[in-house]
Amino acid sequence: MPGHEAQTIMIGMHNSLLVLQPSSSTKIYELMKGTQPQSVIIDPNNPSYAYCGTFGNGLWKTEDGGQTWEIIGKDAIHSPNIMSVAISHDYGNRNNKIYVGTEPSALYVSNDNGHSWEEMNALNNLPSSTSWSFPPRPWTHHVRWIEPDLNNIDNVFVAIEAGALVKSNDGGRTWIDRAKHGPYDTHTLSTHLKAPGRLYSSAGDGYFESTNYGETWKEFTSGLRHQYLYGLAVDTGDPNTVVASASFGPSTAYVVEDAESLIYRKSREEDDWKPISNGLPESSGTTIATLIANPKIAGEFYAVNNHGVFISVDSGLSWNRLDIQWSKEYFSQSPRGFAIAYN
Repeated sequence: MPGHEAQTIMIGMHNSLLVLQPSSSTKIYELMKGTQPQSVIIDPNNPSYAYCGTFGNGLWKTEDGGQTWEIIGKDAIHSPNIMSVAISHDYGNRNNKIYVGTEPSALYVSNDNGHSWEEMNALNNLPSSTSWSFPPRPWTHHVRWIEPDLNNIDNVFVAIEAGALVKSNDGGRTWIDRAKHGPYDTHTLSTHLKAPGRLYSSAGDGYFESTNYGETWKEFTSGLRHQYLYGLAVDTGDPNTVVASASFGPSTAYVVEDAESLIYRKSREEDDWKPISNGLPESSGTTIATLIANPKIAGEFYAVNNHGVFISVDSGLSWNRLDIQWSKEYFSQSPRGFAIAYN
């Protein structure tokens, strides 16, 4: 499989989960049909384990690299709408923490590979919670993204769609509310091993960075013709090289008939964003991409959109489409989740 050490690739589509395994060469397996996947994550310490959150069908787990799946946490997690899943990066001997976010907004944590769960109730007591609202369903809101800090296992950041980006310094037990002038509608948040304290936010209201764990923020939009941002990845070898996916708004981001999106790149703080087209499909007709940086290989990125999976090995300057099966029906869908396991 292209991508050097890439092993298993998982992609959440509108109504199924696609799994590509190294032994299958270019064949994609379509699993979990009818479940509406929203988020998928592979355990970095045990790539056989992965978790998939679905809308209306709960949380699912595999222990065999994606071949078979079962529902977990049904009695402990109070909503079947699982919008985000994340795993902490504990480089010691303990089990990684698994975080799950739901609609309506609630956060759950497991310390035993998903066998038991605890709700972090303090999240819903934040003053800003009375103003949280998701525009397409204004009567509700959800945990769009969970980002465990790569540098400090006790830090975790949660993005509410829409209304807040909040942080906890104790694994989710207590919370610090949103900062003034910070991102309001974060879709993807990243931390970086080589840049403690730095946060990168790809949001519906633009692109933001913080160098002090979100106490203050700076907006970087120079060069962005599209300012509705969604996907985000930071070069593992260089915390200043960032790629992000952008569109004009939700309708041109996710609806194929009206789709128009681009991937942008910037490599220094003072640089303008520059659109990237080398090896990527045309902007028109392309849904907004979900992006991943290979955590083990500097300069390697992956992107998925309605045209397939793409790889860059030169820090996002040029891309190649992976030679995998991509059914005609996928061209009319906007992928919702993306995860890759590595050796």
